[in-house]
Amino acid sequence: MEKKLDVSMLEPCEPLERTLEAIQQLAPGEYLNVVHRREPHLLYPLLDKGGFAWRCIEVLPDQYAIYIWRSSDKIASEEAATHF
Repeated sequence: MEKKLDVSMLEPCEPLERTLEAIQQLAPGEYLNVVHRREPHLLYPLLDKGGFAWRCIEVLPDQYAIYIWRSSDKIASEEAATHF
């Protein structure tokens, strides 16, 4: 099941903080779809270290969709993969 978080209008470092808070709330089978105005390169090592998988897609020149799920969650991984 998708959870959506739009951080596209937030100032740095708020998108990073909100995303890290939101992923901690993911239940089994859920993934997070983060809408951002740029690719969040600083987020990726934190996700990897925390046991999360992710995929970033450039939707428009100033819009990115970042899909995040727990690496061990096969259901969330399969559902997120329907978007890329």
